[in-house]
Amino acid sequence: MTDIREKALNYHALPKPGKISIELTKPAETAQDLALAYSPGVAEPVREIAANPDNAYKYTGKGNLVAVISNGTAVLGLGNLGPLASKPVMEGKALLFKRFAGLDSIDIEVKHRTTEEFINTVASIADTFGGINLEDIKAPECFEIEQALIKRCNIPVFHDDQHGTAIVTAAGMINALEIQGKEIHNVIIVCMGAGAAAIACMELLIKCGAQRERIYMLDRKGVIHTRREDLTEHKKAFANNTDRRTLEDALTGADVFVGVSGPDVLPPESLKLMNENPVVFACSNPDPEIKPELAHAQRNDLIMATGRSDYPNQVNNVLCFPFIFRGALDVRAKEINDEMKVAAVQAISQIAREEVPESVLKASGYKELNFGRDYIIPKPMDPRLLKRVAYAVAKAAVDSGVAQVEMPENYMA
Repeated sequence: MTDIREKALNYHALPKPGKISIELTKPAETAQDLALAYSPGVAEPVREIAANPDNAYKYTGKGNLVAVISNGTAVLGLGNLGPLASKPVMEGKALLFKRFAGLDSIDIEVKHRTTEEFINTVASIADTFGGINLEDIKAPECFEIEQALIKRCNIPVFHDDQHGTAIVTAAGMINALEIQGKEIHNVIIVCMGAGAAAIACMELLIKCGAQRERIYMLDRKGVIHTRREDLTEHKKAFANNTDRRTLEDALTGADVFVGVSGPDVLPPESLKLMNENPVVFACSNPDPEIKPELAHAQRNDLIMATGRSDYPNQVNNVLCFPFIFRGALDVRAKEINDEMKVAAVQAISQIAREEVPESVLKASGYKELNFGRDYIIPKPMDPRLLKRVAYAVAKAAVDSGVAQVEMPENYMA
């Protein structure tokens, strides 16, 4: 642990603090260059944009710029550490946008007293950007914030902790269920956790065919059921009319466990209560709800996924959010809607079923990867993700009517 701590701190501090910087895209070497870049030449694009705001996409970097915005109320699994402490995470997100999708990204950390103040701040600066990635904002405020900003902004607003996790989870789940010989509309799902990511995961699985009445969601007080009087509006959507109350009750006869909660909350022996060929997604980071070695010791017929890179089947948001924004921005989508999310799920799912390129094996440290129990989700370094996911998202935006321009000719060819 000391070794990773020192390496991480040195990585962020040396040779220059931070992970991102700004580069110039135009020459600035001569007096003529400066006359075009600033006064008097800059007046010409100013006039064009004033006459037609869409010209901002033609004459500025708006169309390739994403804001990564947080208030630091749910930083990783560390809790409410405040906006400034969240900055390394937001810079990391900006790094991933650039590395995987070629998108420029600026991190913005907002101090505020009320949720309304945060919403107003972000809405007031939104026109600067092509899209907004909300990050590390606690529930239930994150639901209100995202929905309010979607209504007020004419650019995509996406809370990745909710929807990125949901998209990758759904893609992996579809593949895992097929390998296990199960159909999503028939399975019983137990969801440990009732926060933003958990609710988004279940809602997207429902859009992919899961049945709401076959989902048992648990919070700190146990199963969320219809006779509880302490439920938020978002939890009420998953209140099941059931006599099940405990995790063990819920797991009895279940096919799927999805953990978006905390470390070591799934007792190994409870896996024996599940149906044959179960699927376990233990996504708490850095420590999962159950360690894979403990799970496999109890059941030799399960498929296991975690949020960690040192185990097979990592549920990693980087498999989707850079490419979703790439596709959305390239057709100037006004929002990232359900059709675009489902299209991303299908594209990611399909890639895992195909032959893995040699470059991916080398980058991932594997000699061989084949679609099966230990490979249900693509690896982050897979170059096919950019082309396939961005294309699927852009096409879905056009087909669903939220794109403001047509797909570029030969897009992602």
